[in-house]
Amino acid sequence: MLVLVAPGQGSQTPGFLTEWLELPGAADRVAAWSDAIGLDLAHYGTKADADEIRDTAVAQPLLVAAGLLSASALGDIGPGAVAGHSVGEITAAALSGVLDDAAALSLVRKRGLAMADAAAITETGMAALLGGDPEVTVPHLEKLGLTPANINGGGQIVAAGTMEQIAALEADKPEGVRRVVPLKVAGAFHTHHMGPAVETLAEAAKALAPADPKVAYVSNKDGKAVASGAEVLERLVGQVANPVRWDLCMETFEELGVTALVELCPGGTLTGLAKRALPGVKTLALKTPADLDAARELVAEHAA
Repeated sequence: MLVLVAPGQGSQTPGFLTEWLELPGAADRVAAWSDAIGLDLAHYGTKADADEIRDTAVAQPLLVAAGLLSASALGDIGPGAVAGHSVGEITAAALSGVLDDAAALSLVRKRGLAMADAAAITETGMAALLGGDPEVTVPHLEKLGLTPANINGGGQIVAAGTMEQIAALEADKPEGVRRVVPLKVAGAFHTHHMGPAVETLAEAAKALAPADPKVAYVSNKDGKAVASGAEVLERLVGQVANPVRWDLCMETFEELGVTALVELCPGGTLTGLAKRALPGVKTLALKTPADLDAARELVAEHAA
């Protein structure tokens, strides 16, 4: 059984879309998406520097576009399940048939703008904690006023809050945590700081007509497989202000009997977590089109 996963914000790097745009039809497809959402995705995916693509309003549509582009390059793959980390859930919603590509890009454009606006209200950020025991780390974060915004499994938790709170964390690490690594994001995502963005997305969601997912859609709210398109959309709205439980998603992958995991472009982060949490599951990260042949072989062995 194959699970297809889409990474979240922070996985983007300058120029990462360049080689993907050389595939047949890719440039035209991205140009049409760019026109539809009023954002030059090709420019940001090929020529923009790290600071430009760190902008939430840019990064999020760029990541969804990259995920959809790399998935289509794989062909008709028939995964048994799909999931996405944070904004990657919108990619997963499109891959499962809940939203079409146009609706997914429209929603993520509004999401990125709304979250950027919310992040501008207070200077906030996120930092990854490497090592440590969640039972020790989570109470320590809460003592400092921080939110465990991403509980990723494999010994990794991402904390979010004000920059002062992040600085306090760096000076006072939880017992067992080896390092505190600031992330390349522009705000405290998946916390109460994103409340205004939830209201904006709820209004945008009213114009959408979601279909029920055609394959298992594993939600990072609680790791549950969601069968209703309406519920998927409701969760997409609420998740911007709620923690990502990727650890629970991986537990569900194991329960479903997943034997292989392919991470869409720009892959690497989620396969790294899977290698630690899901021993025995074959993993592959799509970073460039050069990875497609190996990915197709893996798909042929493990897809339904």
